[in-house]
Amino acid sequence: MLMTRMMPLCLLFTALVAGPAVAQNQLKEVPGSGAEVQLSFAPLVKRASPAVVNIYTAKTVRVRRFAPLFDDPFFQQFFGRSMRRALPGPQKKVQNSLGSGVLVAADGLIVTNHHVIEGAEEIKVVLSDRREFEARIIGTDERTDLAVLKVDTKGEALAHLQLSDSDRLEVGDLVLAIGNPFGVGQTVTSGIVSALARTGVGISDLNSFIQTDAAINPGNSGGALVSMNGHLVGINTAIFSRSGGSLGIGFAIPSNMVRTVVKGIQAGGRAVRPWFGASGQRVTALIAENIGLSRPYGVMITSLYQGGPAERGGLQQGDVVLEIAGHEIQDPQELRFRIAILSPGGKVNLNVWRGDRAVSLNLPLELAPEVPPRKSTVLKGRHPIVGATIANLSPALAEEMGMDMTSRGVIILDVGANSSAAQFGFKAGDILKEVNAVPITSVKGALKQLMQMPKSWRITVNRDGRDLSLVIRL
Repeated sequence: MLMTRMMPLCLLFTALVAGPAVAQNQLKEVPGSGAEVQLSFAPLVKRASPAVVNIYTAKTVRVRRFAPLFDDPFFQQFFGRSMRRALPGPQKKVQNSLGSGVLVAADGLIVTNHHVIEGAEEIKVVLSDRREFEARIIGTDERTDLAVLKVDTKGEALAHLQLSDSDRLEVGDLVLAIGNPFGVGQTVTSGIVSALARTGVGISDLNSFIQTDAAINPGNSGGALVSMNGHLVGINTAIFSRSGGSLGIGFAIPSNMVRTVVKGIQAGGRAVRPWFGASGQRVTALIAENIGLSRPYGVMITSLYQGGPAERGGLQQGDVVLEIAGHEIQDPQELRFRIAILSPGGKVNLNVWRGDRAVSLNLPLELAPEVPPRKSTVLKGRHPIVGATIANLSPALAEEMGMDMTSRGVIILDVGANSSAAQFGFKAGDILKEVNAVPITSVKGALKQLMQMPKSWRITVNRDGRDLSLVIRL
């Protein structure tokens, strides 16, 4: 079956290169050797598959033992509320899930998706030869949906995959996807790279995904996308599907992002990445025409963080970032990706369109500063935001939360369950703007205003770029 799928591709290539006459002769030829008859991915699979593992997780959840029917007023007319009260409350239940992972070092270092092990209390790794290991979490990075695990090999070197340079991939390259779909066991599928630099798929704000038509299904998450040289080019993470199964549109996190995250977690337990210190917008066809660009691409800078890397590197409002380290930039998500896969320290070259000409700039690569200190505080007292945790918003905190780096003020980090803040509709990520018409710029200022005892409260927050106000009359 594989030969019938591969041979026409080879013949078509010959026809394009050698011309119609040669193509006609090739079409009439029979295989010249046993090797040609047995064209197969099998040798590649034998090398790569031992490095792909199955991951089984377990966590305890609380479930209600009574049916929702007991909440129905009509039902209660016949059986009464007493029966519902007599039933036991929420019970603990162990919830199991499965996924895949990839060994990236001989000492048992494994990369998988964050969502595969999120909330797990127990993680079991099963190798392709059925050996089982208990795994511990070294670190996770929710923004890129990556996690790094480790198993104790007791000194034994395990098969692993070498990380490739995902920037060398081209649309049309052959790839294999290896994982554990639907829990049926390790499975290998083949396909091509369907597209590169997919950013607008709503999975992560930091990734520029590899798209493939190799079949990826539930359970493949965290598995390997392998190139024809047997190297890891991506971690399979999501699919586009209307049915829950593969429709030939799968997405993988590029190996260059995987490398950066693993390096940061190994060094300090968390991913570290440079910050840009500016924000911008996609260049539309109309903008491109007005500024003299031959076509619409790049990111137009709309705001700069004072004293940040972008400003010190020479960027100005209105500049259009066209390339970073020689890689063309299409939109703000790709710009963030290109910065995020770089290591802090040194500089990176930017190709910028300014006015009517191209300008070359060097951007310093440095960590986002924790200025001002976050001073996380759980709010208490008698006001509508009791039970919320607030903090000073710094570039470092904005980076952690995936927010615009130029954001400032006081942010709500968490809202306690059943708290006043939750009941009044406040959410994590809200930026506290005003309390009773007084601007809030720090945790200290917020505490001062919330200690007042007014006859009514008017609290304004910014949520996803929109200002929302809550008025409470006492």
